[in-house]
This record gives sequence, structure tokens and C-alpha cells, in this order.
Amino acid sequence: MSEIPRLNGVIRAFEQGTRAFAAFANADVETALAFSTTKYDGIVLEMEHNPWDIRALRDSLQYLLNRGQIAKSGSVAPPVTPIVRVPANGAEKSQWHAKQALDLGAYGIVWPHIATVEEAENAVAACRYPRLSSAPLYKPEGLRGDGPTAACRYWGISQQEYYERADVWPLNPAGEILVILMIEDTTGINNLDAILSEVPGIGALLIGEGDLSQELGYPRQYEHPTVLEHMARVREIAARHNVPVGHPHVGVDNVERVVAEGYRLLMPAPVRTYAGLEMGLKLTGRA
Repeated sequence: MSEIPRLNGVIRAFEQGTRAFAAFANADVETALAFSTTKYDGIVLEMEHNPWDIRALRDSLQYLLNRGQIAKSGSVAPPVTPIVRVPANGAEKSQWHAKQALDLGAYGIVWPHIATVEEAENAVAACRYPRLSSAPLYKPEGLRGDGPTAACRYWGISQQEYYERADVWPLNPAGEILVILMIEDTTGINNLDAILSEVPGIGALLIGEGDLSQELGYPRQYEHPTVLEHMARVREIAARHNVPVGHPHVGVDNVERVVAEGYRLLMPAPVRTYAGLEMGLKLTGRA
């Protein structure tokens, strides 16, 4: 295995036992430039509720890179790790979105609306290359097509080094691909223990509290006791499997509670991005 430092900043934070910080952002040049010098570990380029624009995604990835920061760090690891939320819901099993994002150099995929073991297995499999059934870490069986040229260039490593690293973490400890499943409804919560028991390679969960609150009858009432109760169930189940859980709407009004409840991926909401980030960094000892 090549001696390459950890490239994925979100995974690095998890491995170091600290909370990771990321934020949803539009896939455009101006936003990428703005985020490239922030203190975030990662950025989730939002393409579920925005059009799937592969050229905009490619340009955003390039403008996130800051040559000065990379030179000073002495590592090809990006200062802010790009991850992509794909458009398709889990039941649609749209593997090609993940393939295109990963082929451009994304370090992870956020999969919306995962509710079953089958959907979760497809999500992880779509982020892995195929291998023989006799090979180590065979399951979930890889489905990703081979076309890594652009990703190798973006990561700044050779093709063979990319193959060594282009696998899902933590199933493969050297993997740099982070699979984040969004749990957004009561079906997903009820199936979550089975999902985490039967599907290796899930790097983190993200609670879709917007859709969850809609189903529960309290749309966008994120502090409603019923909504919080269901979110607590996700955290409790994930804790038993040692899988990090993310909160997508962190701001100065709730960051203390979010930290106290044990969320390990904090995503400040766009309307209150930097205030929530700064306060969260201070509360978690990273400021």
C-alpha cells in the first residue's frame, strides 16, 4: 500500500475522534471559490434539489482547489473535501450519478431517502469497483464502472494509487470514498438496525429532518418533540454500530444541543453558515 496521507478530510476528522464539519452548497464557480478557503472539512455539492449539471460539478471541483494551500500543506489532500449529493432517491438505485461524480474526483456520495437494506447495499456497491468473489472485502459487490482518469488527476495520485484508495471507508481502512446514507422517513428508521447490521461500508448517516418532519405531520418544525424523538432513535441505533450521524441544520440557536446529543457530522444550514461553524468549532475544541 502506498504511503499517501489521508486525503478525505471528513474521514480524517472521524478517525481522529473529532467532529467533522461540512455544508451543503450549490455547484457553481463562485460558491466553490468562497468555500475553498473556509475551515470546513468538507463541502456537499447539492444536486438532489438542483439540476444535475455535470459540467458545473466539474468546474466546482476544480475551483475548490487552492494551489497555495496545497503547496503549504505538503500534501495533495484538498483543503475542503468535495462530496456530492446525487438526485436519485434510494429506491431509484441510480448508480450512474455516483459513477459520474466519483469519476470526476468526488470523495464521497450522499444518497437521499435510503429506507431498506437493498437500497443501502446498492448505494455502497455503486461506489465500489468490482472484484472477484474470492477477493478480500468482496461484499457489497462493486458495481462502479472503470474510468478513473479524471479522478486520478484531481486527486493528484497515480492510477494504481487511486485504485488502492478508491474504496469505501471504513470497510476498507485505506478507502477515501465516504458513503453517507440519508435516513428521511419512519421506514428507514424502522429498518436502520438491519441496514447497519447487514450492509458494510456505510461511512455515516445524515438525518433528513425536513422530509421526516413532513411525514410526522410537523413540517420543518425541527424542535418539535416528536421530530426530536425520531432523530434520537437514529442516533441510538447508529451508536450501537459505531456509525457517525450528521445533523443538516446546525446554527447558533441549536449547536450546543446538537453537540451535546453526540452528532459527529455538523452541517451548518446555509442561511446561518459561518456563525454556526465558528460556534461549533469552539464548542468541539477545534477553534
